[in-house]
Amino acid sequence: QVQLVESGGGLVQAGGSLRLSCAASGRPFSIYAMGWFRQAPGKEREFVAFITWSAGTTYYAGSVKGRFTISRDNAKNTVYLQMNSLKPEDTAVYYCAASRLSNGLGYSGGYEYWGQGTQVTVSS
Repeated sequence: QVQLVESGGGLVQAGGSLRLSCAASGRPFSIYAMGWFRQAPGKEREFVAFITWSAGTTYYAGSVKGRFTISRDNAKNTVYLQMNSLKPEDTAVYYCAASRLSNGLGYSGGYEYWGQGTQVTVSS
């Protein structure tokens, strides 16, 4: 089992920045990749970014590419999401997820473990 705990959400003005953190515990050595997803009110959960745990390969959704950066600290079993140039449409609950497999990483179904979510609100 892997437990994930997110932190770092909050309220920020448009154009501002936030950094989310996700700490993994339990059996983090079994993780192949970690991802971030978000869900706005009335919308489906959508992919934001993922990073492979060993190689550090990253992939981003088009809507955040160039503004968000995903990174990891293997020693701390923690993944980060640096969010810059935030827009009101980035407002959502952001979820951290972990997968032991290498396929389907751009989809929520590709992940087995999920955090509880952290709210990010961007005001205009």
